[in-house]
Order: sequence, then structure tokens, then C-alpha cells
Amino acid sequence: MITEKDIKPIPKAMLGKIKKLDRRHNPAKSNRRRFYKYFTKFNRELCEVTVAVRDYKNKWYCKQVVVHELHGEKMFGQDIGYTYCGGYCVGWFREGIDKIESWKDYDWGWMEDNHFNIEAPFVNKEFVLKMPQFKYSAVDLYNRDNVLEYLRLYEQYPATEYLVKCGLAVLATSKIILKKCAKDKKFCKWLYNHRFEIGVNNFYTTSIVRAYNENRSIEEAYQFDTFVKSFQHGHWDRVKKIFKGKEEQYKFLKYLEKQKTDGFCYWDYLEACEYLHLDMNLERNRYPHDFKRWHDIRIDEYRSKKAEADAKQNKMFCKKFAKVAKKYGALQQEKNGFAIIIAKSPADLKREGEILHHCVGSMNYDQKFAREETLIFFVRNKDQIETPFVTLEYSLKNHKVLQCYGEHDTTPEENVLQFVNNVWLPYANRKLKKVCA
Repeated sequence: MITEKDIKPIPKAMLGKIKKLDRRHNPAKSNRRRFYKYFTKFNRELCEVTVAVRDYKNKWYCKQVVVHELHGEKMFGQDIGYTYCGGYCVGWFREGIDKIESWKDYDWGWMEDNHFNIEAPFVNKEFVLKMPQFKYSAVDLYNRDNVLEYLRLYEQYPATEYLVKCGLAVLATSKIILKKCAKDKKFCKWLYNHRFEIGVNNFYTTSIVRAYNENRSIEEAYQFDTFVKSFQHGHWDRVKKIFKGKEEQYKFLKYLEKQKTDGFCYWDYLEACEYLHLDMNLERNRYPHDFKRWHDIRIDEYRSKKAEADAKQNKMFCKKFAKVAKKYGALQQEKNGFAIIIAKSPADLKREGEILHHCVGSMNYDQKFAREETLIFFVRNKDQIETPFVTLEYSLKNHKVLQCYGEHDTTPEENVLQFVNNVWLPYANRKLKKVCA
């Protein structure tokens, strides 16, 4: 155990290494403060020292601010503080940079070891490898920031070296994984075989262990664990209405686990069952004995019935649309080389929009037409009556043209606008009075 008296100044050789690394990372000699770490021994104890670096008026400054010891329960800090808004703050009063002493400037003091674990590049990891007990620790390959935690666990679980060399540094500080490796050598081989999948995904360690124990895919186990977490935090109200109470919900989760499925598949199944008006109070519907089979059956039934209902609804909508078009057909006009015709079906709107590259075929214009909120007319050249040219929207409420656009929402030529506004619009308003009479 070290004391603040054991803390020695930064050796000149180490200062040189830190400055060389800093110049490589910050060639512009920025005035902002940076952090680096190096290993050393104080009173025969391996320590991780964090230094703050800064350039000021063409001069380079470097100072020790945090010291963590390998086997200690506390860390030492000097001239450093932390705020939730500004993060880590370093005081430079001793160096003459800060002219007024502040709350950040104080002598060495100690706190619990879990404080001030600052992310920073390491200068000399090779120092650790020279120590006999860490000669084979592979700490030089460990590319994460919590190196001291890694070394502490390596002393208890040598499997940390194996995980790092397999490219699984993300698991090297997980006690769940390390304990499993220590007891089961087959698990170590299984991790090696799945190292690429684990390395590129952020799986829960519990999901990894359970996937091995149950001989299932890690992704499947992870999806289930993700569902369990979200289910417990109230994001599955629709499912919870079926499975009320803790006992029933626990039974439901165990059922999903046994069936090797997840809540997302069950949500689809439940949605299909409700659409088919099945009684979910019946055990055979709530817990089908072969979930994947019955899931596929219910989904097929749901899709067939929904397609039938959609076709029926679409047919009714088209009839309603055509009825509105027939009602206001009197507003059509053919004059001065132009023809203005009313849209007869939603398909007409879609075709018009696709050819002229504008939004009349979408944006719910068909719904507004069927509700008689607005009417859509097509302006055509008289000798090319089938060729889309200009589209206009007419307001039944205000009796005026709301929009009139050609291809790619361009403004039509002046002769077209004059015909629409000066010839057709007065004609349409006169006819509308007769239609509404």
C-alpha cells in the first residue's frame, strides 16, 4: 500500500516518451489539456499514473494528476476535479498558467479507487511485461482502457490472457465468463469458435453463457434476453393484458424460452390471433405446443383474411371514388384546344403522379377526393387526351384552384394558366352551383 509520500516525480525518460507521443497525437500544439498514462512502481507496488499535458505560450507542460495502485482500495489525485457539465478539470496554478488559485488546485489527496478512471493512451505497457507475474499476461494486446482491472483479474483468472489472444478483449474483464472458463475447458474452445461473432456484436455475457449451456445460437439467446429486459420495464402492454400477474408472466417467459423463440415472434402471433378473433383465454391458443408451427399457420391465416378484407375495402373505396367522380363530372370542359377531365379512380391518380413525377398519386389525395374535400382534374391537350400534361386540385369549399402543376411540379405555361383560371374556373363554379342545388 502506498502513501502520498511514496509518489515520485515523473522520470525524465518518461517525460520524453510522453512528449513524443503527445506530439504525434497533437502536432498543432493545441492549448487544450490532454491526458496520458504510464506504468511505474512506487514502494514496490505497480501503479498506473495519469498525467495532464498542455501547451501554453510555446512551452510544454506535463504533470501527474491521478495515481491508481494495483492492489490498493484508493486512488490519489492532485490538481484535478470533475463536474457533470465540464468533465475532468485540471488546475494549472502551480505552473503559473492559472493566475488565481481555485477549487481544482490542491495537494495530493485520496479517494476510493473507482474514481477518476480517465480514458487515455498508455505510454509504456511493456513495463508490465517485464514483471515476472505478468510476463504472459498479454497486456500489450489488451486494447481497452481498464488495464488495471484486467491485471487484477489476470492474477485470479489466467484465462484473461486466452480471451485477449482470441480477440475477445471485450470479455476479458467479465467474471461470469472467466469463472466459466476456469471450470469448463470446452467452453473455452466454444468461445474460440464463435470469436468473430462475439467480437462484432455487443452481446450480454449472460446470453453467451446461456447459448453455450442450451446449445442454441448466441443471437437467439440475446434476442430473448433483450425481450425479457424490455418486458420487465413495461414496453409490452398488449402482451401483459393476456398474461396478468407475476406468476403468469413468469410462466409465459419460461414458455418462450422452452420454445426457443422471443417476444417479437409472439407479438406477431398474438396480433394474428386477435385479428382472427381467437379466444386467448384458452390454453391451446395462449401456449400452443409447437409454437413455430402454429405461429406460421396463424400468420398465413391472418394474411389471407386481411388480403381478402383489404380487397373488399379497396373495392368499396373505388366505388365511392367513382361515385364522387360521376357526381362532379359536369365540371369537365373541352375548349380552346384543352380538355379538363376529372379523375375516375385512385389508379388514375397513381398513373398521373408516376408519369408527371409529382405527389398526386400519394399524400392521401384519393382519400380527400372520396370525402369530397377536394377534386383532382387532369388538364390535357385536346388532340392528346390520354397523355398526362398538367394536374390541378380544386377546392369544393373555397371554389378555387389550390394547385396547378406540370411535370416535376413545374409551373405550366401562361396559356394553360389563363385557360384554367379565366375559362374553366368560372365555368366549373357555375356548374357546381347546379350540382349542389
